[in-house]
Amino acid sequence: MEPTTAFPTDKHRAYRRRLVANGKHQVVVALPQEIVALLDEFRERQGLRNRSQAVVQLIERGRAAAQ
Repeated sequence: MEPTTAFPTDKHRAYRRRLVANGKHQVVVALPQEIVALLDEFRERQGLRNRSQAVVQLIERGRAAAQ
């Protein structure tokens, strides 16, 4: 029986172990398409590699503004 997306494969487990070893965790969120488009636009403008980096940067900016 071949693995499906419903069941984690060894490759997925290894990826999550590497994340945790680097002090990171994976979070899955459901966002409206418009928000994802804004996130992608921000990512491109900032020259970031991925959406995760964009989310972290936006959170850090919000945290700094709140202090």
